[in-house]
Amino acid sequence: MLRDTPLCDFGWAAPAFELPDAHGKLHRSADHLTSKGLLIAFICNHCPYVIAIAERLAADAQILQDEGIGVLAIMSNDYDSYPADAPDRMIAFAETHNFPFPYLIDADQSVARSYDAICTPDFFGLNGAGQLQYRGRLDDARMGDATNRTPELVNAMRDIAATGQGPQDQVASMGCSIKWR
Repeated sequence: MLRDTPLCDFGWAAPAFELPDAHGKLHRSADHLTSKGLLIAFICNHCPYVIAIAERLAADAQILQDEGIGVLAIMSNDYDSYPADAPDRMIAFAETHNFPFPYLIDADQSVARSYDAICTPDFFGLNGAGQLQYRGRLDDARMGDATNRTPELVNAMRDIAATGQGPQDQVASMGCSIKWR
C-alpha cells in the first residue's frame, strides 16, 4: 500500500536504540549521532520506491558522512512474511548499492513503532541534540530520471548541521507501507 509520511514534528526527541546489522554487530544510535546530526532511513530490500532511490541514497549518505553527519538505515519489515527483506538479503542489497552506512535489523519492529515510521523510505533528520528536524523525501526525482534533481534531504541535513533546524517547507516521502507482524 502506498503511504506518505506525516508532517515533521519539529523538536520531537528521537528515542535512542541499539540494533544489530545483518552481520550481528550491534549499533547504538547515540554512537552515530554527531554534533551535526543523524539521518535515520527506514528502508527495505523489496520496495520499488527504495530500489529506485537506493543508489542516490548511498551517494547522498556518503556526502553527509563526509561532512560529519551520521547515517543509519533500518529494515523493520516482517521478513518472515517478506523473505526478500531477510538479513542475508540485506547484506547483498547493501553491497549491490554500495551503502556506506550500517543497515540495521529491527526484528521486533520496536524502533519503527517508537519512531512512528510508516513507509519505506521514511527519513528522519535529527539535529545534534537528537531532535527531529526533517521528515521529507530524498529528492524531487521520485522514481524517475534524477539527472537534474534537487537533493532535498542533503540540503535539509546541511541546514540542520549548520543551524540545528530543518527547513519549514518539506515534501513528504512516499513509499510502500511497513510490513507489520
